[in-house]
Amino acid sequence: MQSVDRAVSVLEILAEQGEAGASEIADALDVHRSTAFRLLGVLENRGLVTQSPDRGKYYLGAGVLRLAGAAAVRLDISQEGAPVCRDLADELGETVNIAVLDDDAAVNIMQARGSASVTAQNWLGRRTPLHATSSGKVLLAHLPPTLREGLLARTLPRFTDHTVTGTVALRTELEAVAQQGYALAMEELEVGLTSVAAPVRAHDGKVIGAISVSGPVYRLTEDRLNELAKRAVVVAADLSRRMGYGF
Repeated sequence: MQSVDRAVSVLEILAEQGEAGASEIADALDVHRSTAFRLLGVLENRGLVTQSPDRGKYYLGAGVLRLAGAAAVRLDISQEGAPVCRDLADELGETVNIAVLDDDAAVNIMQARGSASVTAQNWLGRRTPLHATSSGKVLLAHLPPTLREGLLARTLPRFTDHTVTGTVALRTELEAVAQQGYALAMEELEVGLTSVAAPVRAHDGKVIGAISVSGPVYRLTEDRLNELAKRAVVVAADLSRRMGYGF
């Protein structure tokens, strides 16, 4: 824990001062210069700090921007998505979620419940499997091929009799998801639960999330699902515009 605390302190020092040498960092942390070098070496290997080749000073690296950018996207989509979720849930009467990719899962960062979903469970903050949820399928379908294939190569757990776990079948479904603009998950994570989701894009067109509508299978009939799919696509496109896509 001490090493973690010191590493964070190094980042804070560089953020405040702009750049600093190993000796300056060692003095600020009250540690030996060799300890400062080890901390800087680890951070440099992870791209969080960079050393100037001519001056020997260290400054924050591009890795920090990557982490900050990911955090900013989550904050932006949460802020912009809140009213979208509430309005859609009120309109449809079902549970509406916004999920983003979290390593090998989809995590729900926003949820709103409609009038018909008063007994629905709370999905907020929950990590759900990519292959067994509509939001997860949307996120999977728009991953770079190498990353997607790496995830599909794993042993995928079966949650119900309807869970698609075969690589070939799932790959075919994901291709359809990318083409049609939405994904379905019919009792694939839980028996009796069905959902539909559409992609949310950032300003550069990259899919950064998925907005889903879920409810019990007895209420989400085929005709109802078609209606929800159309609304999810429209609302996801609207949220994408709020995120800067199309401008």
